[in-house]
Amino acid sequence: MKAKLERILFKGKALALAFIIYFLSQFIAYAQDGNAGINEANMRVRSYFDTGTNLMFAIGAVLGLIGAVKVYQKWNSGDPDTGRVAASWFGSCIFLVVVATVLKSFFGV
Repeated sequence: MKAKLERILFKGKALALAFIIYFLSQFIAYAQDGNAGINEANMRVRSYFDTGTNLMFAIGAVLGLIGAVKVYQKWNSGDPDTGRVAASWFGSCIFLVVVATVLKSFFGV
């Protein structure tokens, strides 16, 4: 009984190994040179860079509008910390614009 169980387990392991080898051989067929893969990844990231930068500018514009509304509400209600809130919202918008510009110039896109 024990020998029969061991044979069944061995056959199961052999079958699993055969499936693993088969599937790995399929992935190896799609392999390419390491330099070619790195160059293609570089090209794809650079192609999305302008879109990402424009997205950061759009997010900065939306945050600027939201900040302007918040500051206007505080100013109308007479809160004493209106200047601090205005500086923080303005600073966050400037930060987004500066980061997008610096990244664009840093990567030479």
